[in-house]
Amino acid sequence: MSVRPLRLVQVGAGAMGVAWLRTIAAADGVELVGVADLDVERAEAAVRSVGCDSAGGSGSRLGGGSVVVAGSLGELLAAVEPDAVVNVTVPAAHSAVNVEALFAGLPVLCEKPAAPTLAEALVQAAAAEATGHLLMISQSRRYFAALTAFRERVAELGPPGLLTTDFYRAPHFGGFREEMPQPLLVDMAIHAFDASRHLLGAEPVSVVCESWNPSWSWFQGDASATATFLFSNGTRYVFTGSWCAEGRDTSWNGEWRAVAAGGTATWDGESRVTSSVRGLEENVAPGAHEQIAGALAEFAEAVRTGSRPDSAIRGNLGSLAMVEAAVRSAETGERVNVAALMEQAYEEALALPVRDEVRERLKSWGAVATVLG
Repeated sequence: MSVRPLRLVQVGAGAMGVAWLRTIAAADGVELVGVADLDVERAEAAVRSVGCDSAGGSGSRLGGGSVVVAGSLGELLAAVEPDAVVNVTVPAAHSAVNVEALFAGLPVLCEKPAAPTLAEALVQAAAAEATGHLLMISQSRRYFAALTAFRERVAELGPPGLLTTDFYRAPHFGGFREEMPQPLLVDMAIHAFDASRHLLGAEPVSVVCESWNPSWSWFQGDASATATFLFSNGTRYVFTGSWCAEGRDTSWNGEWRAVAAGGTATWDGESRVTSSVRGLEENVAPGAHEQIAGALAEFAEAVRTGSRPDSAIRGNLGSLAMVEAAVRSAETGERVNVAALMEQAYEEALALPVRDEVRERLKSWGAVATVLG
């Protein structure tokens, strides 16, 4: 029996938005029915770039359905009836779009980070609970077959005493990333931080972080950093990276090493996974759905079946907390306790202007520990 495609609308049509449109166009079981962007002409051009015709409102075709182009999510929802929303706006707009979609009765797949601040992310978690709808954050770099293989090799070694990521690239993005105060930690390091939680099956306790901006940097904010996290299982996780490192780039996933009583395992961030156990070395073939295609596939399955993905907003809070704790440590020069930071963010969330339903849900928690279990 055939299953009706999941009808999606996408909000945001910038460079990452175009990447998402192409992914949606190539995916089975989903259909794009609308795209919104404050710049409607940009949205129309984005739709055309994936092989569709757009006439500034409707008539373009993708996946067998008409693609409506509008200036906001509200305009889209007045014109089409989607099953879900894909949010690819800039981080500062994530909260507003996600909350609007959830209260419109729609599950949401949102680009990382969930929000610029942990307090705003907590508001989104409360909105998801209040509405009973899924809000999933696309931690797209979890979706690599080689990462899964590396996780298995790490588990064979016993609890790691040390886990490290080295990340060195030199991208010239232009736009908002080059204007952010902490572009590396906020926009990129969350991928590695999230993967560290995934690999260790544990949560961060505290962090010491230093960030700086090299003299040759084309970023306004700090494009280099080193952060050392203490995890609840005793592992030290060390992230060192730079976005101003010309030459000898690492993978976008970074290069990983885990050291435990049973030996050492490594991952080059691409296909090569090694383990000192039995002298094992693997070249892992790509999976069927990797990166944002993997996030989309998991989201679609969750919407259809009611399953709860690991990157649902509750499960993602720990990764965003690592980012905010690292930034706080870099700014103050002090070790930051993650649990204390979470409780402070909870108090800030209670003070934010939010819908009554969201505020009541926030108050019902009593403490962030209630949310994190």
